[in-house]
Amino acid sequence: MLFRAALLDRIKAGEVTLAFRRWRRPTVKAGGRLRTAIGELTIDTLDTCTADVISEADARAAGFATRAGLLAELDARQEGDIYRIAFRFNRGDPRIALRESADLSAGDIAALTQRLDRFDRGSGGAWTRPVLHHIALHEGQPAADIASAFGVEKAALKQNIRKLKELGLTESLETGYRLSPRGKALLGALPG
Repeated sequence: MLFRAALLDRIKAGEVTLAFRRWRRPTVKAGGRLRTAIGELTIDTLDTCTADVISEADARAAGFATRAGLLAELDARQEGDIYRIAFRFNRGDPRIALRESADLSAGDIAALTQRLDRFDRGSGGAWTRPVLHHIALHEGQPAADIASAFGVEKAALKQNIRKLKELGLTESLETGYRLSPRGKALLGALPG
């Protein structure tokens, strides 16, 4: 479940606490968590509903000025049921603190190296270090250009870079990526 950037600050402030989506299958579940650019949300409830039960207050709680605006967005997609998702901001993104931790011990370096090796083995070839080096040299380069440089599909590249981001090694920019302080420290500690 994605949110427009303009809503994220309002979600964090507690002003936006509902979302309505038209889905064939829900992509979140009640009691689950959702990671966003501002941090982690807790999904409190997930229910199907019909358009006629959505109120003006519901629309405002979902970040819309009017019910008509919300319904117009839902009507843009015809397939699937309407879901009402109630959520709340839970905590900031733990990866932010992780990526700022650049003081790596020998144990940290060994553990990160093992994870990179596991990622490489899982995909059938070494990609982690070349991608880290590429991002270091081409900060902000669009994902499509990086994918083209490595001869891979953009979606596959982005999935791989998300793995690096989970380790706190990269950061997403408005366009492209950059190494985090942790990523720079690791890259500096790796041979070659």
